[in-house]
Amino acid sequence: MKSTADQSIRVHVTRFWKYEQDLHFLKELLDSNIDLTWEGEPPPDYHILVAGRPDPGLLEGKPSLKRLIIPWAGVSSETRRLMMDYPHIAVHNLHYNAAATAEMALALLLSAAKGLVVTDRAMRANDWQHRSRPDMSLQLEGMTALLVGYGAIGRRVGQALHALGVNVIAIRRNTDEVKSGDCLIYPAHALTDLLPKAHILVLTLPLTEETEGIIGKRELDLLPQGAILVNIGRGAIVDQQALYNALREGRLHGAGLDVWYNYPRDKSAEGDTPPADYPFSELDNIVMSPHRGGSTLDADRNRSIQLADMLNAAARGEPVPNAVDLEAGY
Repeated sequence: MKSTADQSIRVHVTRFWKYEQDLHFLKELLDSNIDLTWEGEPPPDYHILVAGRPDPGLLEGKPSLKRLIIPWAGVSSETRRLMMDYPHIAVHNLHYNAAATAEMALALLLSAAKGLVVTDRAMRANDWQHRSRPDMSLQLEGMTALLVGYGAIGRRVGQALHALGVNVIAIRRNTDEVKSGDCLIYPAHALTDLLPKAHILVLTLPLTEETEGIIGKRELDLLPQGAILVNIGRGAIVDQQALYNALREGRLHGAGLDVWYNYPRDKSAEGDTPPADYPFSELDNIVMSPHRGGSTLDADRNRSIQLADMLNAAARGEPVPNAVDLEAGY
């Protein structure tokens, strides 16, 4: 690939890929005037840093550094606080796994709606008794789904649900009521008015001071009896005690979670770390996934492709997508 720009652009990547071959693949996709380095000491005057949780030493005293690209969706609170001290460095992130994460949301929703975890477990024991229980399965067609968060993931989820005959409404920050395709989009303050209409609640929000705990007992009680909740954003968006009680008492038909409240401290703890402070694993009406929505065989390759597109745009002087608003947190 050739660039129309004459100036060389220096990019340093901290190690986060599993395989070095993916970095070589990335290099092949870049314009010829992009110098890419990884591992070890970065060049003295680099323009773009690719790092998930950058060390302050990689930022301090770097007048040529103009952009930080976080190689996944979302910004950690630590990185957000750090980058607030460097207002001259634009922050971007990658949405390479949006399609895979949207697919996980649909998988969790359908599994929770159809009671697949319980029936699968029973069939493995040669038990057919759930076959005659209509209350185990919901038909989604004709229901209303409320998507809280309507970015790259939310839009994909909405399109798929519409194809299934679901009425889709959504909430997005800083918007008046608008229509996007077949989806009506509302501002954030409409949440309490929309919850009573939502047979399906899908959360795709990042975790910020504004979104932490926005779904608590009051909000869950506003949902229709027998609603389904799917969370692929961050665990702390939903109050865990309120969610556990709503599931245990049967006010929710079910839930599908790919994000949690407690995570393993390291690899050695992955075999024995409860994901929450409440025993969700004892409930039959929940589908539990260990935060793997964006993990696929093609994930690193897709990340390389999207990152190359962003770096090439920067090298050509074109707008670089996926800018992060540090004040908002995403």
